[in-house]
Amino acid sequence: MPKTTLTLSSKNYSSWSLRGWLLARFAGLDFEEEMVATDDADARAEMLLLAPSILVPCLRHQGVKVWDTLAIAEYLAEVKPKAGLLPAERAARAHCRAICGEMHSGFVSLRSALPMNLKGHYPDYKVWSRAQGDIQRVLAIWQECLATYGGPWLFGQQRSMADAMYAPVVTRFRTYDVAVPDPASRAWCDRILALPEMQEWTAAALLEPEAIDELEVEF
Repeated sequence: MPKTTLTLSSKNYSSWSLRGWLLARFAGLDFEEEMVATDDADARAEMLLLAPSILVPCLRHQGVKVWDTLAIAEYLAEVKPKAGLLPAERAARAHCRAICGEMHSGFVSLRSALPMNLKGHYPDYKVWSRAQGDIQRVLAIWQECLATYGGPWLFGQQRSMADAMYAPVVTRFRTYDVAVPDPASRAWCDRILALPEMQEWTAAALLEPEAIDELEVEF
């Protein structure tokens, strides 16, 4: 049986890599990381365009190759059903898929205005006005999920694909000091950042030597 691998790019800048990695860890998958150099043209385009690519993340598992974060999430939900990446109840599953799809295809202004940068911290950062709508929508999603399903995760007692999909936004809000007014949502953000998986990823990100000038936002 071929080894299981997950192809990733920068841990500091690549939100899609983080999502794929968290999904695999939440699923309990045993895998090896394959890092793509940040000067690789395709990897760099993925980070600068802030969109999914066929390059990262890319999961190879039992002879199957699957890329695109949402496709990886659905694949892992199939092969690791006991991990609970999707809620057990049909309506909750539909809700989870809907907000994951929204993150996957939307929030373009938020991505552009607040690039992921785990090493950075920009207090009093001026957010583009067109990104405010995206921020408010994300906050509304978190508040609705936590109120509907009771926490501590977005869909109740089990970490789901939604928590992995929105985790990079938590890091963005921390980097740029974006306020989270809802107490339950703030508690969820703190819980995400305190995850052992997030601590491990962040520690590795801080050790990355290279900087990508286009994603350093002090301008």
